[in-house]
Amino acid sequence: METPFHDLIEEYHSEDIMSVNHSKVIHRLSVALDRYTDQFDVLPELELKLNGKPVKPDVSIFPKLPEDWDNDIIFYTQPPLIAIEIQSPKQATTEITTKMNEVYFPAGIQSVWIIIPPLRLVFIQTPSGQKLTYTDGIVRDPVTAIELPFNAIFR
Repeated sequence: METPFHDLIEEYHSEDIMSVNHSKVIHRLSVALDRYTDQFDVLPELELKLNGKPVKPDVSIFPKLPEDWDNDIIFYTQPPLIAIEIQSPKQATTEITTKMNEVYFPAGIQSVWIIIPPLRLVFIQTPSGQKLTYTDGIVRDPVTAIELPFNAIFR
């Protein structure tokens, strides 16, 4: 007997569902952030364990990490400087903001970007409460001084 499609979807957490637009944004961010490769490591979909809680931001930005090809780490326990979350089609915004306030900021992440593809919006918040919203122009991270043209994300 074949499993209905909606039953398969319900087996996954909403943040685990990858859509075409979600994938495009991850790719475009990674490409745009490549110019910062001397300063930062940009790691998409890295499994983290922060304060004992497993999380997986769509993109994590760390200060340059030492390279060790002989020993890999599955659950990285140090917080990135920036966690970037791209809202999935079935994901509530409150799911992301709860993760930001209950996991990311208490663990030491200094900046969280929330990208909402259908609205073509980039929202950045810091633990101090600084909030920035971008719908065009240059997206500027207040912590790292990373700058990206908005049109590098949404063409």
